[in-house]
Amino acid sequence: MTTKHQGFAADELAAMKDHANDLKRAARAGSAADKAAEAVRDVLAKIAEMGEPDRVMAERVHAVITATVPAIAPKLWYGMPAYALNGKLVCHFQPAEKFKARYATLGFSDHANLDEGPMWAAGFALSEVTPEVEERISALVSQAVR
Repeated sequence: MTTKHQGFAADELAAMKDHANDLKRAARAGSAADKAAEAVRDVLAKIAEMGEPDRVMAERVHAVITATVPAIAPKLWYGMPAYALNGKLVCHFQPAEKFKARYATLGFSDHANLDEGPMWAAGFALSEVTPEVEERISALVSQAVR
């Protein structure tokens, strides 16, 4: 039984193009402070482009993460808002709209210190960001950067 490889889906190709653009932006000449400020502007612009309810959730997630860990650096990662510490990606917000999913996702990288025994969650579905969800995000991000 053989199947013909269909290649990448349009969403996957778009994400790869976004990532290439993210890398080009990061490679531009300029001071570290200028690059950091530009990265924050890029993240906020990407969030502003999102439709509802992704935009509302991304705004809250961004506010919680940056308030919880002021040293964290917002950046774009595959065209999505992401957050790095000491140059290493810690977490990212994946809007539902990006891959036509039924919920947005807050994902954590392998650099996040969320370890709990031999198995732990590295991604969390978001359907809305309530005060309780904000508290959980803050706790997760705090733990992730320890």
